[in-house]
Amino acid sequence: MNQLLECVPNFSEGRDMTIIKQITDEIEKVEGVKLLDVDPGKATNRTVVTFVGAPDAVIEAAYRAIEKAAAVIDMSKHKGEHPRFGGTDVCPLVPIANITMEETAVYARKLAERVGKGLGIPVYCYENAAFTEERRNLANCRSGEYEGLPKKLEDPYWKPDFGPAKFNPRTGAIAIGARDFLVAYNVNLNTTSTRRANAVAFDIREKGRPVREGNPFTGKIKKDEKGNEIWSPGVLKALKAIGWYIEEYGIAQVSINLTNISITPVHVAYEAACKSAQDRGMRVTGSELVGLIPLSAMISAGKYFLKKQNRSVGISEEEILKIAIKSLGLDDLKPFDPNEKIIEYLMEDRSKKRLIDMTCKGFANETASESPAPGGGSVAAYLGALGVSLATMVANLSSHKAGWDERWEEFSGWAEKGQKLKDELLFLVDEDTRSFNRIMDAFGLPKETPEEKAARTEAIQEATKYAIDVPFRTMQKSYEAMEIIKAMIETGNPNSVTDAGVGALCARSAVIGAFLNVKVNASGLKDKNFVEDILKQGKGIEEGAQKLEAELLEMVNSKIS
Repeated sequence: MNQLLECVPNFSEGRDMTIIKQITDEIEKVEGVKLLDVDPGKATNRTVVTFVGAPDAVIEAAYRAIEKAAAVIDMSKHKGEHPRFGGTDVCPLVPIANITMEETAVYARKLAERVGKGLGIPVYCYENAAFTEERRNLANCRSGEYEGLPKKLEDPYWKPDFGPAKFNPRTGAIAIGARDFLVAYNVNLNTTSTRRANAVAFDIREKGRPVREGNPFTGKIKKDEKGNEIWSPGVLKALKAIGWYIEEYGIAQVSINLTNISITPVHVAYEAACKSAQDRGMRVTGSELVGLIPLSAMISAGKYFLKKQNRSVGISEEEILKIAIKSLGLDDLKPFDPNEKIIEYLMEDRSKKRLIDMTCKGFANETASESPAPGGGSVAAYLGALGVSLATMVANLSSHKAGWDERWEEFSGWAEKGQKLKDELLFLVDEDTRSFNRIMDAFGLPKETPEEKAARTEAIQEATKYAIDVPFRTMQKSYEAMEIIKAMIETGNPNSVTDAGVGALCARSAVIGAFLNVKVNASGLKDKNFVEDILKQGKGIEEGAQKLEAELLEMVNSKIS
């Protein structure tokens, strides 16, 4: 897989979409970059843009966007609720795939130098791209905001890392950095008081609040013997927050930046805000996601709330997301569409036709057509998916069977294993067809010269190996599914024992059917050692599946008789 960077520039314009469109058009002109999200905010007068791509392409797109923003945004006329000091206020780079944070920081500094020299904008490098410890914190770089920038630039201590130490009233300054995936997230309160929203923010944010003498709101801030202010930390790490009033919605919000969701996940921040609000006589009515979020964060949230209800977490991804969205109140202010807000979903190429997206009727019709694919390999993988799905169903039914309340976690664990196997087998449904197409593509390569013939032969052999590996994985996963099926026959809801029995038939058939594909594809492979080894392993799995199926059917029949 190629290296992937994400770039999340924040532009100080959220009301005039013709201006934003001019900026995003520049991004979309760059080949190798995909624009994922454009999220404008009227009250903040700020737009968060997200795009991904290969590192060099991302740097080029970011530079063009900053250049266009400098031409179309006049900071001397900007007003908004969010802290800011430039037309392109911040431009962080985020490592997504096969690239380290250290490499990302090098790219960030490369972009910063180009912006400083080419556009004459003062640039501060922050987070992992910072040259000094103090500048790691974005708040320090942006302190004083746009209005304080002329004086700040006169201070030698705050000389920009790149670009002139000269105030440009039109562009302001920019912070360019490299950081972990940041989730921008707002919690909605049933109040209009910014002060009370700030109280919640101070309760939960890592920085906390200053310790005061006497009155906790107006008293003089205490200082230590060195003259430094004394602060009382909040309850959560890796969380920044402030309170504000959003006129567009008519409510106050706690605006949160989660700088490391492995330390403080979204659902933990939400629960902490709920507790703080309740302690202060308020109520959280929901929340709002600004920009994008990783799928893993939403799945973690959904599973957290399911476990609070003593419910199985071994349900489909779609159902888990539904629980997360409702529990976090992400649809409180406006509809929440996972396809538009989850980064992995946006990166999917939805133009490609997938077998698993078809209806049952459509899949059957496609199989019955005159096309050679999908064939037996895809059907075998689908049989395996159906088999483990039946076992998973029994586990989920058992997890909330009346009188079995204390066993919900036991069956939830089985259901979660089943869902994982189901998803892997569904992937193999399409992958079997793709492996067939790889062989056809290899046969279509030119063969005029000796070099072309050699390359074609090698490509055919590699494609054939992969066409063996795919149905072999179907065998392995289908056989693994039989462990879950057995557990459900032995310990699951007795009313569903025949469902588990049908699952055993499906899984065994999937193993035998996939092995047929392994054997027929192996006949065309020249690597005889590989063939001998794979056929030996396959025979062992086939015999094990047949033996286990007979055992399981005997158990089912004894229970229903």
